[in-house]
Amino acid sequence: QVQLVESGGGLVQAGASLRLSCVASGSTFSTYGMGWFRQAPGKEREFVAAVRRGGGGSTSLADSVKGRFTISRDNGKQTAYLHMTSLKLEDTAVYFCAATTEPTIPTIQSAYRDWGRGTQVTVSS
Repeated sequence: QVQLVESGGGLVQAGASLRLSCVASGSTFSTYGMGWFRQAPGKEREFVAAVRRGGGGSTSLADSVKGRFTISRDNGKQTAYLHMTSLKLEDTAVYFCAATTEPTIPTIQSAYRDWGRGTQVTVSS
């Protein structure tokens, strides 16, 4: 089991950038694939991005964030990052990081066993 704590959220204007961090503890970080999901008010939680376990060379991004968001990991710091640029109003949500033991890059929530509590991102006009 791994414990996850997100940070880096905040209130920003449309077009701005943010970097979210997810610090892991309690287990060997490099053995987990990491994902980011988000939940906007009144909506279901949805997949945003994921990075494969190990060196993190393979990633997956939701179509809605391709070209604007990237995901990365630093195993030495036991941290996964979500780099968000050109933020839009519709990116407003609580962002959650999650860990999976799957060898692939899953985009479904059920593949992730451990979850953080989330960090709020609010984009204003």
